[in-house]
Amino acid sequence: MAKVKSAFVCTECGAEYRKWQGQCTSCQEWNTLSEVRLAPARPGAAAGGAASGGPGHGGYAGSLSREVVDLGSVDLSEVPRLSSTFEEFDRVLGGGLVPGSAVLLGGHPGAGKSTLLLQTACKLAQERSSIYVTGEESLSQVAMRAHRLQLPTQGLKMLAETSVETILAVAERERPEVLIIDSIQTMHLEDIASAPGGVAQVRESAAALTRFAKQSNTVLLLVGHVTKDGSLAGPKVLEHMIDASLLLEGGADSRFRTLRGQKNRFGAVNELGVFAMLEHGMKEVKNPSAIFLSRNEEQSAGSLVMVVWEGTRPILVEVQALLDESALGNPRRVAVGLDQNRLAMLLAVLHRHGGLFTGDQDVFLNVVGGVKVLETSADLAVLVAVVSSLQNRPLPRELVVFGEVGLSGEIRPVPSGQERIVEAAKHGFTRAIVPRGNAPKRSPEGMEVVAVDKLAEALDAL
Repeated sequence: MAKVKSAFVCTECGAEYRKWQGQCTSCQEWNTLSEVRLAPARPGAAAGGAASGGPGHGGYAGSLSREVVDLGSVDLSEVPRLSSTFEEFDRVLGGGLVPGSAVLLGGHPGAGKSTLLLQTACKLAQERSSIYVTGEESLSQVAMRAHRLQLPTQGLKMLAETSVETILAVAERERPEVLIIDSIQTMHLEDIASAPGGVAQVRESAAALTRFAKQSNTVLLLVGHVTKDGSLAGPKVLEHMIDASLLLEGGADSRFRTLRGQKNRFGAVNELGVFAMLEHGMKEVKNPSAIFLSRNEEQSAGSLVMVVWEGTRPILVEVQALLDESALGNPRRVAVGLDQNRLAMLLAVLHRHGGLFTGDQDVFLNVVGGVKVLETSADLAVLVAVVSSLQNRPLPRELVVFGEVGLSGEIRPVPSGQERIVEAAKHGFTRAIVPRGNAPKRSPEGMEVVAVDKLAEALDAL
C-alpha cells in the first residue's frame, strides 16, 4: 500500500510546510498550522493536471485558453446578468449574478444567510432552473422555513447531500442555471482523508464546485461560516478561488442586516446593501438614510448627522459622542462602528489645533444603526460631536457635517462631495459644514454650505 503523506497548511495564508511549527513564517501568525493528508497522485496527473484543471492547480478546463492572444483583440461585450430578485443584492453584486461565477456569502450564525438565499432561490426557480443543496438541514426543515416565509416552493429542486461527487453528478444531469451550496464547510470529497470543514476539504471542495461552474456556465452561490473575529472560516486561499465575497452583518438585537462586498471581480468593492429581517424573511431597504436617521424629537448634546459614501451611493448616518469625567488614571476610548486608533489620533488633533483638552475624559463613540464607517470622511463629524458633548451644547437638527481631518488641523476634501451635499438637501438638511475643496459653485436650493480649511474655522462656524 502507498504511504499516506501529510502536510501542514496555514489556515490564514495557505502556506504549506513539511512539519508542524508554532509560527507561520509567511504571515507571522501563531498556532495556525493544521495537518492535511495528501491523496496519492493519480497516473498522468503530472502531465495533464494543469490543463485538466485539478483542484490543486486551480485551473478550469472550460475557461482557459492555450493560445496567446493580443489584449486589444479581446471581446469587450457586456457580461450578461441574472437578477437575484433583490435590488440591494444586485447592487452589491455589481448589477446581478454573472453566469459561470462563484459567489461566497459569509456571516455569523443567525445573520440570515440561508434565509436570504432560500428567498432568492424560490423566486429564481419560477423562471430559471435552480438547485438548492443543503448539508446542514433536512429537506423538511427547509420546507418548513419556506412555508413560514410564504415563499413559492414549486419549481425549486432540493438536494440534501454533503458529498461533492454526488452533487456534481446531479448537477451534470440536471444542468441548473443556479446552484446553491449551504454550506461549503459541510462538503467533502471522498479522495481527501480528512473531516468536513478541514482546510483540505474546504479548499478542494470549493475548487471542484467552482470548476464545474466555470465549465457549465452555472451561477454558484456558496454559504460560508465566519470565525469569532468576523473573518471567513477555512483557508485564506478560498477567498482567491471565488469571484465575489460578500459578508452579511447584523447583531442579534437588531432587525437590520447589511450586506457588504469585500471582493468582486464584476463590480465595485465595498458596496453596501441594507435589509430588514421581518416575519416573512428579508426585506430590502431601498432608502437606508431614512432608516438610520430615525432621531428623537428632542436634540441632545453629542448627536450629529454625517454623510458617508458606501460603494456607489451616499448614506446619512448619525454619530453620537459621550464624554464623561474619568475616575481612572488612563481614560477609556471606546468606538463602536469606527476605528478606535483613529479616534485617539483625532482627539490629539483637537487638543493641539482646537485648544480643547480631553485627556481627563472617558470618550465613547457610537454610529447609530450598527453601520461600520470605513472611510475618513467621518473625521470632522466625530470631532464636532465630541466638542458638543464636552461643552454640553446640542447641535442644530438641520446641520450635516463631513470632511477628513489632517494631523496639522487642515480639513481635506473627500470623494463625491457634491453628491453628499445633494443627498443631505433631499432629506431636509439646510446647513452643511464641508471642506473647501468640496464646496459647490452653486448650493442646492434651501441649503447653506459653509466651506472651511482648518479645524478652528469649523469650530467657529458652529
